[in-house]
Amino acid sequence: MENPWFNPWFESIAVAQKRAKRRLPKSVYGALIAGAERGITRDDNCAAFEEIGFRPLTAGQPATRDMATEVMGQSMSMPVMISPTGVQAVHPEGEVAVAKAAAARGVVMGLSSFSSQPMDQVIAANPQTLFQIYWAGDRDSMVGRMERAKSNGAVGMILTLDWSFVHSRDWGSPAIPESVDLKTMIKHGPEALLRPRWLFDWFKSGAIPQLGVPNFRVSASDPVPGFFEAYGTWMQTPPPTWDDVAWLREQWDGPFMVKGINRADEARRARDAGASCISVSTHAGNNIDGTPAPIRVLPEVVAAVGDEIEVVMDSGIRRGSDVVKALALGAKAVMIGRAYLWGLAANGQAGVENVLDVLRMGIDSNMLGLGAASIHDLSRDDLIIPDGFSPSPRD
Repeated sequence: MENPWFNPWFESIAVAQKRAKRRLPKSVYGALIAGAERGITRDDNCAAFEEIGFRPLTAGQPATRDMATEVMGQSMSMPVMISPTGVQAVHPEGEVAVAKAAAARGVVMGLSSFSSQPMDQVIAANPQTLFQIYWAGDRDSMVGRMERAKSNGAVGMILTLDWSFVHSRDWGSPAIPESVDLKTMIKHGPEALLRPRWLFDWFKSGAIPQLGVPNFRVSASDPVPGFFEAYGTWMQTPPPTWDDVAWLREQWDGPFMVKGINRADEARRARDAGASCISVSTHAGNNIDGTPAPIRVLPEVVAAVGDEIEVVMDSGIRRGSDVVKALALGAKAVMIGRAYLWGLAANGQAGVENVLDVLRMGIDSNMLGLGAASIHDLSRDDLIIPDGFSPSPRD
C-alpha cells in the first residue's frame, strides 16, 4: 500500500534519480547509469554545464515567455524531445507510458528499434513519434523496418551512429540477462525481492520484464527477436560509410536525423548526405570515453551547418538551465534520456510528465532572469563561457 504521507511529486530530476535508485533492482539501476570505461565522458556531459554562467537582468523582464518551437516538422510546446532509449524494464508500461506523457506535454517522442513495446501502440499514444534505426543487418531489412515504421505512422527517422564497440567499465558492466527464464529469476530474484514496489508493479500488470525487441522485426508477423539476438546483428554489421548514410536517407521521404555528431567536418558530411537534422551526442557517455561533452562542441557544429539544417543536442540534460544554455549556443532543442527514465521508474507516466514539468519550469524561470520573451531570443551574449571551454574545431 502506498504511504499516505508520500508525495509522488518531485521538484528536481536529482530527486527523481534518488527515487529511481531506491525503487529499482541494483542491476536495472546500474544499466541506467552506466558509461563507457572510466565514465569520463558520462560525467563531463553534466559537469560541462556547470562551467557556463549566466548574465541576468534585474528589471524590465517580459511578463510572459514563449518556449514553443518546431523541429523535424513537428510543433512542440517546449524545446525538449524524448530521446530513443532501449528496453525500458524500469516500468511495465515502458515506452507507451513515456509516449503518453510526451503527448500530454506536447513534445516529440523518440522510439528506439530496441524498445520493448510495439511501435503501433507507442505511435497510437503519441502521433508525434520519430522512429530510431541503427545500421544493422542487410539493406533490405533496414528498409523493411523503415517502411513498417512509416505504415504505423512514424513522422520522422533517427539514424543513431553514436555508439562504440567498447563494453568495458571500470566499475563493472551491468548484468543484462539474455532472457527472463527460470535461471535468470533465481539469479536476480534476491535483488528484486529487495525492491517490492517495483516487483509489485510488474505482478499487478500481469507480466514479467521481457527482453524481446518487437520493433527490430521487418514484419509484424516475424518472431520477436531477443535483445542479444538483435544486438548481435547490429554488432556484426560493418559500420556505414557516408555514402551508406546518404543511401539510407534516400529511402525515407520525411524528416531524417543523424544522431551522434561531435565535429564540424562530420556535421557537414551529415548535411551533404541529406540529413535534415543532426544531434550532437555522446550516447550518454557510451561512446569513446574521453569524448568532450556535447555542449562543448555544440558551437562548432552550429557554426558549420546551423543555418542549413537543424541542430539539436543530447546527453547530460538535468535542469531547465541546461536547456537554456544549449539553446543560447545554437541548438533548436534538446533530447533527454536518463532524466525521463528516472521519472518513469519513480512514478510511471506521471513521473515522466513530472520530469517534463520540472524542465519547463526551469526553462521559464531562466528565461525570465535573462529577459528573454522567446526561446528564439536566447544567444551566446546571455552566457559567461570560460576560456578553453570548447576544443579546437576539427575542420
